[in-house]
Amino acid sequence: MILKSPGIRYGGEYVFTGIIEEMGAIRSIKRGDRSAVLDISANKVLTDVKLGDSIAVNGICLTVTAFSPRNFTVDVVPETLKKTNLSMIGPGSRVNLERAMAAGDRFGGHFVSGHVDGTGLIADKRPYRNAVLYTVEADDTLLRYIIPKGSVAIDGISLTVVDIGDTCFTVSIIPHTLAETVLQYKEKGDSVNLECDMIGKYIERFVIRHEQRKSRASLTESFLSEHGFLD
Repeated sequence: MILKSPGIRYGGEYVFTGIIEEMGAIRSIKRGDRSAVLDISANKVLTDVKLGDSIAVNGICLTVTAFSPRNFTVDVVPETLKKTNLSMIGPGSRVNLERAMAAGDRFGGHFVSGHVDGTGLIADKRPYRNAVLYTVEADDTLLRYIIPKGSVAIDGISLTVVDIGDTCFTVSIIPHTLAETVLQYKEKGDSVNLECDMIGKYIERFVIRHEQRKSRASLTESFLSEHGFLD
């Protein structure tokens, strides 16, 4: 029997590392009113699975609602379908799978929450020496959190940003990562899930709140009187 300690929580949410454990395949999809139920074949991630466990599917934290020795089921809510590429997959599609990080595990990637920020499009894919360079187009609301040599999760894979432009960024994929993940099947024009580095988002939030507090603190009676708001 393989025992695994409970998944680590970060701020109340389960943490993933972006190190893909295996590729699974979509066995079936039951589509509802902007929602879906996925049945996914897998092996490794099911060795210690329990109902209610979290598994990242293409970087999306989803809850196991049923399982057998060779497959598991998850529900996908409308908001998840709207923000991710799960609406574009079908039976037979390959997906990246990762269990939540367990206490005592090595931390090989970066903090990944499993909450996808949005999707990008592969704009270019080309060999470069022993690697493959992927250029991904993304909206400015995502690019603002992406920096050269920083971290980004693409379909749940922890990757280092090589460079960034006005509308896109580039990552370099080594042969091992390509062979073990769904990126090997992705081509120009394909959609990928993106999760930006959560630390950058926390820092931005802190700075915004700090500036808001400073702004409120500056609204003194003398300031309002000086600018004509008080008689």
